Amino acid sequence: MTTIHLAIFGIGNVGSTLIHQIQKIKSELLKSQHIAIKIPVIANSTLAFFADDNEMNWKLDFEKFSEPYTIEDVIYHFEALNIEHAIAVDVTASDHFIAHYETLIESGFHIVAANKVANTLDYNFYKRLRNVLKANNKEFLYETNVGAGLPIIETIKGLRQSGDQITKVKGVFSGSLSYIFNQFSEEELPFHQVLNNAVNQGLTEPDPRDDLSGKDVARKLLILARELGIEAELSDVKIESLVPKQRNGNITQQQFNLQVQQLNGVFGALKSRLKNETVLRYVGLLNVVDGSLEVKLVAEPKASPLGQLKGTDNLFEIYTDAYKVQPLVIQGSGAGKTVTARGVLSDIIKLSTHLQKFYIGRFV
Repeated sequence: MTTIHLAIFGIGNVGSTLIHQIQKIKSELLKSQHIAIKIPVIANSTLAFFADDNEMNWKLDFEKFSEPYTIEDVIYHFEALNIEHAIAVDVTASDHFIAHYETLIESGFHIVAANKVANTLDYNFYKRLRNVLKANNKEFLYETNVGAGLPIIETIKGLRQSGDQITKVKGVFSGSLSYIFNQFSEEELPFHQVLNNAVNQGLTEPDPRDDLSGKDVARKLLILARELGIEAELSDVKIESLVPKQRNGNITQQQFNLQVQQLNGVFGALKSRLKNETVLRYVGLLNVVDGSLEVKLVAEPKASPLGQLKGTDNLFEIYTDAYKVQPLVIQGSGAGKTVTARGVLSDIIKLSTHLQKFYIGRFV
């Protein structure tokens, strides 16, 4: 049996769902794959609950027994337990937590992250982090950085490693924006009502301008570009923001919410100019040949794969030497706590299986 110990950072929607999914699968994982998963640390941004393992009542225990902590406290707790395999799981959205990655790696932790920040900071940090991982023989898995639970990064890596030259990646990278433009294109609703529906269903960020700005799509596009060896920065991505400048950084979120109906004219005019059998889609486009990255609103034929999207689906078209005319298409739900948590869990199990094989291999 191989035992994997997790320190889970972030107990919001995704983090809480992940812990529930682990609890649900752990007995079957032990039975079928001889892998035991334990969670000695559960933490938010300020408080942590320390134990040998956190079981079904973790929320109650966290409320009662959590305490202020530092990363050094977490490392010391793992060292005191004499742990063989340690994984730090970052399901925060924090710009600051990634500052601890190098310390964790150098202290024996592998990293699994839904947080995109570490892969979208400046390229010098991106390369340094990978050098630290290599020097310490540690892994960093982040499949959910692009496409939630869809195997986009894994597929991109596999195609590249096989020698198939990827020439272009195009698609709808945002579940929230997919929903918004699927509904707006198909139904006779004003734009503000569709946007409010998305907000009320929890599909957008608390401030919907974070989605409409296009920056999240740009980050995902940048991650794919770097996977393909392009030394790009976020500033290299050409972004068409869907938020008028006068309603972006110069007003509060509350003021934006009160003025959101003023977007109806802009998007209503765009919709009225669409040709027959076309729909609006907000896409990311990576041209690997010339290294260009672009995020923009486009008109797509209804009959195309992008034009047929429904709900919160993401869709990625991957063009390669082998898929020149008809691209490799990956499609599925691209938003929601359940699919994102499941993607993180998949990375944890994948890494656990790798560690198990490595550990066994040392004694064969």
